[in-house]
Amino acid sequence: MLNRYLRRGITYWKDVPQGPPDPILGVAEAFKKDSSSQKVNLGVGAYRDDQGKPWLLPSVQKAEEKIFNSKADHEYLPIEGLHSFISASAKLAYGDTPALAEGRIACVQSLSGTGCLRLGMSFLKRFYNKSGNVLLPKPTWGNHKNIAKDTGLQWKEYTYYNPSNLRLDFEGMMKDIEAAQEGSILILHSCAHNPTGIDLNNEQWGQLAELVEKKQHLPFFDSAYQGFASGDTDKDGYAPRLFAKKGFPILLAQSFAKNFGLYGERVGLLSMVCEDKDEAERVLSQLKILARPMYSNPPLHGARIVSTVLNDQTLSKQWQEDVKTMAGRIMEMRAALVGNLSELGSKHDWTHITDQIGMFAYTGLNQEQCKKITQDHHVYLTMDGRISIAGLNNSNVKYVAEAIHKVTS
Repeated sequence: MLNRYLRRGITYWKDVPQGPPDPILGVAEAFKKDSSSQKVNLGVGAYRDDQGKPWLLPSVQKAEEKIFNSKADHEYLPIEGLHSFISASAKLAYGDTPALAEGRIACVQSLSGTGCLRLGMSFLKRFYNKSGNVLLPKPTWGNHKNIAKDTGLQWKEYTYYNPSNLRLDFEGMMKDIEAAQEGSILILHSCAHNPTGIDLNNEQWGQLAELVEKKQHLPFFDSAYQGFASGDTDKDGYAPRLFAKKGFPILLAQSFAKNFGLYGERVGLLSMVCEDKDEAERVLSQLKILARPMYSNPPLHGARIVSTVLNDQTLSKQWQEDVKTMAGRIMEMRAALVGNLSELGSKHDWTHITDQIGMFAYTGLNQEQCKKITQDHHVYLTMDGRISIAGLNNSNVKYVAEAIHKVTS
């Protein structure tokens, strides 16, 4: 049959164009091909220990042992997910927010942050009639644009980062959000903004909430780093809790890739704050209808790990220490990088790196400098100057500082 088609010259895919490589995964591929013994990969979006190795969190390891010993089955989950995971994750996100105690938050387990965002935007495409515009910070995580576009929504950017001083442009941000169409969908990073590592302070979050209320925008929080950013889950959860307590019908996409080290397990929770319990039940029913043809039901193992940790007092306490360990090492590497640059006599002000938070840092390197540091020094990063601080360790941080100093002098 196939040969008959080939002989007749029939092909259905001849007009399919070659897609561009993913800019971040492309960095990893180039790094693998480099034979230099000094090469450093600062493009990886995953935590590494001081030996440059993936770190299995002690709390996660103990949870897996507990799960194994329980001889748990591998049955399908309900469409909405593992209930013990859902309740514990919602508690982690919302804390003492009244909406949680009142049972008016619709929650669905989904495929990490990406799946939660896609499911949430699919819901908005189907049911939200105020605006089809998604407002994204400039810059933002690259997949936000892809998800909005593939869902059929229109993305637009609002000012966030000021390249002239390498810091937050809060005035520009507020101006753009005020000028946007009323009722726009507003994507906000809960903490550890990716890629800049620059967050609003609590006062600024309060001012933003007033503006969002005035413009009737719909806040959609992307929470990928709760606990990982500062080492304090309550501090990192401040923004979505503030908006929920003020009565906003927020959407929240939680990911457990970074803060649990469960990158390959695809564990996430999409939650939507509703007016009352009846509304939450109706919203949940529609989220399940949307999820069913997407992936039928979510994966079990990762959710079971998170549930086991968060619902066990001892393991939960251990996990709180684990995120402090990760956040602490990231902060130490930020300080070490800036300290080495200072010792090398750099004339530039690098304090923006220590002022930033989370896994990534926006160095301020331009595209030419990024190309040069890769070509001449085998230091791999994305062309916007973003580096993963997790890729630094005590063995390579001085070398990286020297490379940065050489391309910026």
